[in-house]
Amino acid sequence: MKNLVETFLSATDQERLETVVTAAEKKTAGEIVCMIVSSSYHYPMANVLGATAFALPLALLATHFLGGWLWIGTQNMWLFLGLFAIFFAVLHWIIGNCPTLKRLFISRREIDEEVEEAAVNGFFRKGLYRTRDANGVLLFISILEHKVWLLADKGIHEKISQDEWNRLVGRVTAGIRKGQGAEAICNAIEDIGDLLQTHFPIKPGDTNELTNLIIGDA
Repeated sequence: MKNLVETFLSATDQERLETVVTAAEKKTAGEIVCMIVSSSYHYPMANVLGATAFALPLALLATHFLGGWLWIGTQNMWLFLGLFAIFFAVLHWIIGNCPTLKRLFISRREIDEEVEEAAVNGFFRKGLYRTRDANGVLLFISILEHKVWLLADKGIHEKISQDEWNRLVGRVTAGIRKGQGAEAICNAIEDIGDLLQTHFPIKPGDTNELTNLIIGDA
């Protein structure tokens, strides 16, 4: 599948996000990381289900026009199987490279589970749990699934309610749906910085402990 991040964020947008995170962290001892990935999982069964759903009726129609109905002799069965195999292979590749089609064959439950797992793995893999004051925040965006997760370390959870995080996630999600992803993410990062400033004001000698922007696959 093509790199969805490249179509979602331009190089200018990425530079802007870096700048916004840097500015937000100058107001707080908290650490903010924005992680944007093309997808949280490759969903191989979606390719199989989609290819089967399209290939089966196409093979049946093609067999009818090329050799008559399937029950008229065994040759038509072999014709059907051959056509189905060809259609399946082509459609498997097409769906694997077309996010819009692929998403149709992924359940909402699977999306929620895979994005959550990818966000949690990213949180620990990138070391957000290692900050000095347990005040790391990960804004995780998975483009294929159109999902946003916001994870905060225990030091932040003790002081900022889940309702605040849910509100920010809702704003980012709405902005992405409107085609204003970069703007929505920047606004969310600024809001996160304001929230952290209240509870984790900047300290003398504070340093940036984490990478501000992570672009790539989960």
